[in-house]
Formats: sequence, structure tokens, C-alpha cells
Amino acid sequence: MSDLVKQEILLETGTNEMEIIEFYLGTQSFGINVHKLKEIIPFDEEAVTVVPGSDPGMLGTLLLRGSTIPLVALKQHIASKEPDLPEDARRVVLICEFNDRVNGFKVDGVNMIHRVSWGDVQPMATFIDQYHPRFTGSINIEGREILIVDLEHIVSEFDPESALDYEAEIHSAAMEEKLPNTRQEMKLMLAEDSSLIRAGIERVLKSSNYANLKTFVDGEDCYLDLMRLKEEATREGKPITDYLNLLITDIEMPKMDGLTLCKRVKDDPFMRDVKVILFSSLINEQMAVKCDSVGADGYATKPQIPYLVQMMDKHLGIDGEPANS
Repeated sequence: MSDLVKQEILLETGTNEMEIIEFYLGTQSFGINVHKLKEIIPFDEEAVTVVPGSDPGMLGTLLLRGSTIPLVALKQHIASKEPDLPEDARRVVLICEFNDRVNGFKVDGVNMIHRVSWGDVQPMATFIDQYHPRFTGSINIEGREILIVDLEHIVSEFDPESALDYEAEIHSAAMEEKLPNTRQEMKLMLAEDSSLIRAGIERVLKSSNYANLKTFVDGEDCYLDLMRLKEEATREGKPITDYLNLLITDIEMPKMDGLTLCKRVKDDPFMRDVKVILFSSLINEQMAVKCDSVGADGYATKPQIPYLVQMMDKHLGIDGEPANS
């Protein structure tokens, strides 16, 4: 089944499409972005070292080609009430990489890779999201409702260090002798579908004097507001940078992904002076190429908040140490 990964369809970047791999927990379908998937291997109980006293969803560590990685039993952790499969069922492990970490996720089986539009992914309703943060949205494929699993959130439940340490960043910023006042003058936008991450980034940026920030729950809402600013700037004969200096966007978002959002901004002659930084758990060597192809001014993986602020300073011409390119 690992051939599914090797045969991944090459998507043109910025078309608002993605590929998800559909897998099963019992008879319920779930999915993740193929970009997070390194390989699929058969589940081998003998390769697992159990950690006594751990959460039922944490099977332990998995020996993978001489290295050990955490192994999560998604079915137990998500608390699926689906009946167990037969003993001879071919359970597999999804080996995933995001936020510069590798983790394994045991599932009951995989179906296939689907090429879909982000526009067809329905975000979780706000009142549901607060109770089920382990899912970021859902999509209907061939009559099956596939829930998109938030693997980053699940890993953070076992390993808090993998999550963004917002309070530490706020404390660090507060200890600086002097924060650049020019940061207050910059007009910013943030597109991020996770309410928790969105609020956390907002707190960090405002604590760093980046106080003029407008947030959006997905790329489409952000783009619609960008078009409103464009109309206002055109009507008043002013450059767009009088209204917006920099956009920070996640990559994975319902309705419109961050690569598409960035491409639309950079392909528009009136908008292209707006700096765009992609801030995502998906950043790796392959994704960096895609970020460059849509004209992103910078990109960083989500744990690197100090680097994000440095990068913002660099592209906005704020006095201080420039970020590494």
C-alpha cells in the first residue's frame, strides 16, 4: 500500500487542490493530507515497545529501520465506538512527518488517495469544534463522510512540547529591553483555521508590538477582504501597502488553502507588494519549493515563532537582526 504514496499525483501548485489518503478506524472513514505521509507499513506488534502507565492511545515506541518513533493508536485515542475488526485484518501504520517530527499512527486499514478541492472541505461548525478539536473538517466522497484528522493536535496531547509554547514566547518578548515601535505601524492579516493556534499567534504578535492585526478563519474569507481593500485603494488612488503590509497564512485550510491565497496575491499586479509568509506544520524541502513557486516571501514551520517574528522584521524593514534566509 506504500505504492500509493510513491504514485502521488503531482498537483500544480496554487490550484486549491490537495490529496488526502482515506483510512479506516472500524468502518468509519478518516483522512489526512498526503503531504504529511512518508510511508505506510504493516503493523508488527513485535516491533512495538510498550510504555507502562501511558495513555491507552499511546501504544509506545515503534522500531523503524534502527530508529524509534512514537506510535499512537488512533482508534483508541479518538474513542471510536466502531466494532473491532477480525483478528486477521491487515492493520497498518501511517508514518507521518510534520513540525519537523516523525510519528506513527496505527489504523485499521487504508483505502486510496483522493484528489479533492479545498473548496469541498467543510470546516467543523464552531459549536462542534470546541468539543472535537481533533478534526479540522469533513468532505463527502462517493457517499462517505470523511473526517479530516488534526494530527498536530493529537500529537500535542501526548507531547505538549510539540505544540506552540505561546506563553513562553510572550514572556520572552516582554523581557526585551525595547520592542521596535515601528512594528505598531504595520498592517497585518492572519489566515488560520485553528481557533487555538490563531489566538495564540495573535497573542504573540501583539506582545511583540505587532498590534495592528486582522484575523480570518480560512483563506477564502481572507481573500474576500483583500479584494475589498483593493477596491478601496483603487477608488482612493492609493497603493495597497497603505492598507496592508504583510499577510501570514497557514497552508491547510478549508475553502482556500494558503498556497492558492499566496498565488492569487502575487499574481495580482496591484497586490504583489504585500509580503506573504506561509506558517505551517507542512514546511519541508518539498513544500519549500511549492512556497517559492507561488511567490511567497518567506515560510516557517509552526514551532518556530521567534523565527516568524524575525522574518516579519526582515521583510518589513524593521530595525534589528535580520532573519536567516
